[in-house]
Amino acid sequence: MDVYEAVASRRAVRGFTGAEVPRQVLRRVLSAATRAPSGANLQPWHNYVLTGAPLAELKQRTAGRLAAGDAGDEREYEMYPAELASPYRERRFAAAEQRYAALGIARDDTAARQRAVAANWECFGAPAALFCYIDRGWAPTQWADLGMYLQTVMLLLRAEGLHSCPQVAWSAYHRTVAEIVTPPEELILFCGMSIGYEDTTVRHARTDRAPLPETVTFLGADGDGLREGPGDQDNSGAP
Repeated sequence: MDVYEAVASRRAVRGFTGAEVPRQVLRRVLSAATRAPSGANLQPWHNYVLTGAPLAELKQRTAGRLAAGDAGDEREYEMYPAELASPYRERRFAAAEQRYAALGIARDDTAARQRAVAANWECFGAPAALFCYIDRGWAPTQWADLGMYLQTVMLLLRAEGLHSCPQVAWSAYHRTVAEIVTPPEELILFCGMSIGYEDTTVRHARTDRAPLPETVTFLGADGDGLREGPGDQDNSGAP
């Protein structure tokens, strides 16, 4: 699988089989991912990988909190601005509509939507999960490093025939995750990531992407090193 195929086929999978992911495959992926870029080579990521009994225990404890009506922990960082401006507000709304439509969930079916969200904390049936932490004192630049690192991990997983789902949703139950992984106090949970083999029977949406002109501006005339050719394609339909 070349890098273009890995990028095109990577998406947030929300349905996994129970097939075990070999430990040596996870080691190979995470070893290779250490080559991800980071400012000044700080490598600010701290990961915990759960499988088997520890992951089952985490799912059970989180399910217990959900069943008790526990709304979750106070977030340690904001997922989104309080007011999303255009076009980001519309993109977020469209993504949610596409996802729920693929699942056959009506807009006014609040209970079904809540069940779909709750599946996050079952890792969508995945047999492996990664939890990525960062030092509380790091600056936005180091948080950006996490994004580059996690994308590297997800593309390497595709090269191994695996899928993943990055889940900031786990930050809502960061105390329960901490009970299992016992991180040092100076670390904050950024996100979880479900890892496994896709259950192809689960319906999913192919979420749209913005047309290239909405997100990229080319400056300079042809011949100045910025040339568009037959290989340049609109990626608006990427998953």
